[in-house]
Amino acid sequence: MQIYGDLMSGNCLKVIYVAEALGLPYTFVPIDIMKGESRTPDYLARFPMGQVPAVAFPDGRTLAQSNAIIRHLARGSALLPDDPWTQARIDEWLFWEQYSHEPTIAVCRFHMRYRGEPAETRDPKKVAGGEAALDLMERHLTTARWFVGDAVSIADVALFAYTQFADEGGFDLSARPAIRAWLTRCGEALPTSATVAGVA
Repeated sequence: MQIYGDLMSGNCLKVIYVAEALGLPYTFVPIDIMKGESRTPDYLARFPMGQVPAVAFPDGRTLAQSNAIIRHLARGSALLPDDPWTQARIDEWLFWEQYSHEPTIAVCRFHMRYRGEPAETRDPKKVAGGEAALDLMERHLTTARWFVGDAVSIADVALFAYTQFADEGGFDLSARPAIRAWLTRCGEALPTSATVAGVA
């Protein structure tokens, strides 16, 4: 399969982490979103949503939206256990990540990392939302090693992707020891190296 994306994007890294963890062969196709490469006619013809990540499978099918992609890739694996209740709990975190976590933490990071804007110019509502999201994660991880069950799952992958870069969005994790310990566990459980198969 081909993974189209930007290695600075946490959403794109989710897909790489899952593919690597499961030993799925792929080729990475870099897309520079700041140059509008996800909005070209050729890209839109293949991926009408005009976003990254997007995946093209050998049989010609395509799929976009990071959490939909990792859910599909992880089916039948330990990252997405077969138990329906466990899957529902994982989905609960996946939906929350895209609604309450990514739109705050990732957006603040985008303004600072991609656009080079200072922390002081961040949207106060985004900052407050990001702090609230991190506080919820800290409370959960105070009594649990992982977000669902007793092992790493795609719920952890989804939340790890941008939480690991929270400081690049102006968020301070120094007073959140449970999150920092969980980030270390994720780093040990997932192939998080910047250099991965097909990506140099």
